[in-house]
Amino acid sequence: MTKAELVSEIADKAGLNKAQAKDALDAFIASVSTSLKAGREVRLVGFGSFVPVKRAAGMARNPRTGEKVKRPASHTCRFRVGEGLKSTLNS
Repeated sequence: MTKAELVSEIADKAGLNKAQAKDALDAFIASVSTSLKAGREVRLVGFGSFVPVKRAAGMARNPRTGEKVKRPASHTCRFRVGEGLKSTLNS
């Protein structure tokens, strides 16, 4: 599903026009991004959690050439699936 398709789904299910749905989705993405950047977890009960993760620097291997390269430390995000979503996917 693309962002445009998600906006259409949100608009249909929430009874909004597409501009309002796009604004709501953009606000959600901005809020989650800001919270993760500050190092805070975002929990959506029944759906899942976005968890900020620090990756240490290390060595990586280029799969094409096999050459070892240094990988700098970075921040990323992981998603942990909630019980509600998990049961929906497995029913």
